[in-house]
Amino acid sequence: MFSAFDHLLINVPNIATANAEYSVLLGQPITANMVRLGNVDIRLQEVSQTTQPRLAALALQDKDLAPNEPRALNGGPRGIPLLHANSRDCAYHDDTPSDTGIYAVDHLVLQTADAQACIDLFRDQLGLRLALDQEVPEWGGRMLFFRLGKMTLEVIQNLDKPPPTDFFWGITFLCKNIDQTVASLDALGVVHSPIRKGRKPGTRVSTIKSHCLGLPTLLIGQ
Repeated sequence: MFSAFDHLLINVPNIATANAEYSVLLGQPITANMVRLGNVDIRLQEVSQTTQPRLAALALQDKDLAPNEPRALNGGPRGIPLLHANSRDCAYHDDTPSDTGIYAVDHLVLQTADAQACIDLFRDQLGLRLALDQEVPEWGGRMLFFRLGKMTLEVIQNLDKPPPTDFFWGITFLCKNIDQTVASLDALGVVHSPIRKGRKPGTRVSTIKSHCLGLPTLLIGQ
């Protein structure tokens, strides 16, 4: 039923500020409060009751829907904020024009108190591929990696500090050459951590500390 992720929805208290921050970080203009990356769109939505930007929902692509008419999707017993929508093609594009070299979302992180409920929802009900299921003793819990199209949904269950409700926590952007991207970000005044080795062999990462709407944001590349 679902061939790819369609978009991420981010609620923000001030749309002008959010557009300005993300246009710098992602290296392309924000049009109609939306930016198109190689594997998913990012939509910004101003919500007056929101005091801090938050990852409000994840939409799966549903070609049976009319274009640009997202609908709520059953988030299972955990009430995970999910949508289904049809606003982009499902092809993967690694040539997204970007002044900073950021061209796609590598993964989105969901914090949960019930990993099994997430397996029941994402794998068994929605058909996402469970690529990895592993224990993470240093975090006191479990990690799940669901793949759809060219993007990963990373689910973290922390048994020591379970969240009262499941929520989307952070986002990791993908670039081809992290040295070039970091140099571009430096020139634009984007604050970030030093480049370090990533968990995945052969990758390097940097934590983005500004122009990211205050959301936990990581950059990953070769």
